[in-house]
Amino acid sequence: MARRLDEDYDYLFKIVLIGDSGVGKSNLLSRFTRNEFCLESKSTIGVEFATRTLQVDGKTIKAQIWDTAGQERYRAITSAYYRGALGAILVYDVTKPITFENVSRWLKELRDHADANIVIMLIGNKTDLKHLRAVSTEDAQGYAEREGLSYIETSALDATNVESAFHLILSEIHRIISKKSLPSSESATSVKEGTTLVVGPQDGAGKRACCSGS
Repeated sequence: MARRLDEDYDYLFKIVLIGDSGVGKSNLLSRFTRNEFCLESKSTIGVEFATRTLQVDGKTIKAQIWDTAGQERYRAITSAYYRGALGAILVYDVTKPITFENVSRWLKELRDHADANIVIMLIGNKTDLKHLRAVSTEDAQGYAEREGLSYIETSALDATNVESAFHLILSEIHRIISKKSLPSSESATSVKEGTTLVVGPQDGAGKRACCSGS
């Protein structure tokens, strides 16, 4: 019965998580989908995804969140990884300036591979480490405004703004979808009857171990 209820949704939205290794992408994923956090997290190998069904603007949305390794050796998966994604969350670590500097490279890759109309959100993660902050909110907000991105700061550890971030991007995707009739080529991962591309072996898809990612 639980499985049937889980499949009762109005839209399926695929969202990809991108950013350097170690910025907290996998813990954002596990916090949002399972309300879990693991301090002993390890780098994601290849691709994993998890789902959560929730109410957004009066509709039942099934969010399919994909998490990929930030390491260079897994970059060959990019074109397939981005295919069908309606939203992207670009994550950096507020305590590590290099991860913020690399945001531009990730954004270029995203715009090279993803649909031109993809909704993009920039997240500054690990705000719980206040004494270690090295990237100011003002700098990140300014960058996001220049690039036309929404911006929010989060902590996967203490759950600050994690729900808000995902709700905001899902709401924006739904607002855009609601305003236009989707061509059939775009409907694959956005409507209930669609199919979803799976990259790589499925054994690890939606893996529930909390220590599975960065």
